[in-house]
Amino acid sequence: MSTPSDKSVEKVVLAYSGGLDTSVIVPWLKENYGCEVVCFTADVGQAEELEGLEEKALASGASQLVIHDMKEEFAEDYLFPMLRSGAVYERKYLLGTSVARPLIAKHLVDVAHETGAGAIAHGATGKGNDQVRFELTVMALDPRIQVIAPWREWDIRSREDALEYAEKYGIPVPNTKKSIYSRDRNLWHLSHEGGMLEETWVEPDEAMFLLTTSPENAPDEPEYVEIAFESGTPVSVNGEELSPAQVIAKLNSLGGVHGIGRADIVENRLVGMKSHGVYETPGGTILVEAHRELESLVLDKETIHFKDVAALKYAELAYNGLWFTPLREALDSFVNATQGPVTGHVRLKLYKGNIIPVGRKSPFSLYREDFATFGQEDVYDQSDAEGFIHLFGLPLKVRALNKLPVSGMDMPKPDYSRFKRD
Repeated sequence: MSTPSDKSVEKVVLAYSGGLDTSVIVPWLKENYGCEVVCFTADVGQAEELEGLEEKALASGASQLVIHDMKEEFAEDYLFPMLRSGAVYERKYLLGTSVARPLIAKHLVDVAHETGAGAIAHGATGKGNDQVRFELTVMALDPRIQVIAPWREWDIRSREDALEYAEKYGIPVPNTKKSIYSRDRNLWHLSHEGGMLEETWVEPDEAMFLLTTSPENAPDEPEYVEIAFESGTPVSVNGEELSPAQVIAKLNSLGGVHGIGRADIVENRLVGMKSHGVYETPGGTILVEAHRELESLVLDKETIHFKDVAALKYAELAYNGLWFTPLREALDSFVNATQGPVTGHVRLKLYKGNIIPVGRKSPFSLYREDFATFGQEDVYDQSDAEGFIHLFGLPLKVRALNKLPVSGMDMPKPDYSRFKRD
């Protein structure tokens, strides 16, 4: 087994799930670094059993286990700012895994400070995005902390290798059957990778889905849901005031029953390769749709168009692990400045995988029926349109007067005949 070059660290905080990989990392760190290992578990709504986790960590050789319940912080300080921004990565991905990593890494740094540890360790592989997200966060918050990534150092390359290592050191490992999929779950979503998803032409097996019913098996009757927003933040569902995490949990339940929030995507990883994944984000998908509907009612044209542009950059920053950066903070300032009027109610119909908007209202609505009618009104004189059209179409008129070809119609075509061989 390869030996790390720097073994000066005395205490390490490990991002710990209790699974095979992190269970093996504990003794590996002690063997290769000769350090004390503090395990840290972040509860971000992954619905995994935390009972017995401390005993497992101690039996693996850790000196202690620290657990932080971060569900409300996750929803209020990470998910809802991202929701207000409108960020969606590559048209489909609602960034469930991406946005959780900086929060987890932030708490890793906090626990390192509290316990006097000089390093943190994570179980992310050298092929994925998570290694970047964890380590950039540590750089941003405390670059003095060393980062140890065992998957970039050790010789373990398979589950069998890990089981052999665990047996050698008497480490208790989960006795459950390993899923063929690599999954990540939190309050916002559940992701699936690997297994049959490594083939992009094969339809995912229905048994893979855990949060959502298939649209075919969803109820035959639609369900209506009403969401209230205050300054861009959802505050109630069907008239019931809820905390941020409770809002998401409630909508996860409602959306999952009706097959809402499935996304099958081939995405571009930060490290340069493409990956195929399937995401289940029922509550998040409902919230994104509701937020968009309310913004369409209360934001002016220029603001909403520019906000769509900014959302692309926001998504890129979140995906690439650049959460704790000046640009993301600046974008949040812009987004927050737009969200004051995003206050009101949106009513949606959930039906067999579809979200159908059926109502939206706000005291800050820019829509006025009397302005939009075709009659003569004080606000809008239809005769004014003639001068506007003349000015708006002036470039087209000049082109025509100069007898220039119309793009796509009369443009000259390349002469390929000169490339023909005799």
